[in-house]
Amino acid sequence: MSAKIIDGTKIAADIRGEVAADVSKFKAEHGIIPHLAVILVGEDPASKVYVRYKHKGAAEAGMISSDVTMASSTTQDELLAEVLRLGQDDGVHGILVQVPLPDHLDQYPAIEAINPLKDVDALHPFNVGLLSQGRQRFMSATPSGIQEMLVREGYDPAGKHVVVVGRSEIVGKPIAAILMQKQAGANATVTICHSRTADMPSITRQADILVAAIGQPRYITADMVKDGVVVIDVGVNRIEAPERKRGYRLVGDVDFDSVVEKAAAITPVPGGVGPMTIAMLLKNTLKAARLAVGDE
Repeated sequence: MSAKIIDGTKIAADIRGEVAADVSKFKAEHGIIPHLAVILVGEDPASKVYVRYKHKGAAEAGMISSDVTMASSTTQDELLAEVLRLGQDDGVHGILVQVPLPDHLDQYPAIEAINPLKDVDALHPFNVGLLSQGRQRFMSATPSGIQEMLVREGYDPAGKHVVVVGRSEIVGKPIAAILMQKQAGANATVTICHSRTADMPSITRQADILVAAIGQPRYITADMVKDGVVVIDVGVNRIEAPERKRGYRLVGDVDFDSVVEKAAAITPVPGGVGPMTIAMLLKNTLKAARLAVGDE
């Protein structure tokens, strides 16, 4: 048995095309271009690359995207002032504070300062609360991308046992909250495993759908999954690869080469979940623009 490869790059391209068509219609109806503003503090290389992809995706979708670049020495008060300024700017529809922030800054006050109607990363406590009640305004980009992949590829979570490995604020907790809801594309029984879970393999082997988001390279091995499982690998880890020009390669949280022989379907790394994050962020930005004009 060799698993079907779930092509996140293709699915994301389809979604971006749908968003671009909807943006064109929105502009024609309202004369407004959705605008995403990204606050980037410091010089984190990975963050810079990610922000560049966001801008590229926004441009392709016909949106405006702008950077607010702040020095590594930015104070907490300066960061909060910028977040509040963007929240009051009617020309900005979506706000994203790129993390990680420099060590001396606390991300939570910055997230709480975001206007909840512009919180396209769905991290504001107000939006997290709405999601927990099944009344979501926005959904976190990566988790909502996972849901889209499952539904579009024909792996409806309804009635399935979903095991999530990892309890982060940006993936583990929200994907569990999304898939447990009494809603289309959800209705799953969800178990969360984490670093303090006893005998994790005995739980992961029960999964019909396994979401790996623990941040450890190749952590999920073939003996930890059952035959026919659908595997969503969220991890992006660098490991040394001296034979490569750049000296490293990217691998997921799943030992792909062994698990692919047991799974019914699996996402690759790269080319799986990653492209979905940008696509869903753009979808959220359009929704924020619609909220601003009363369309939703």
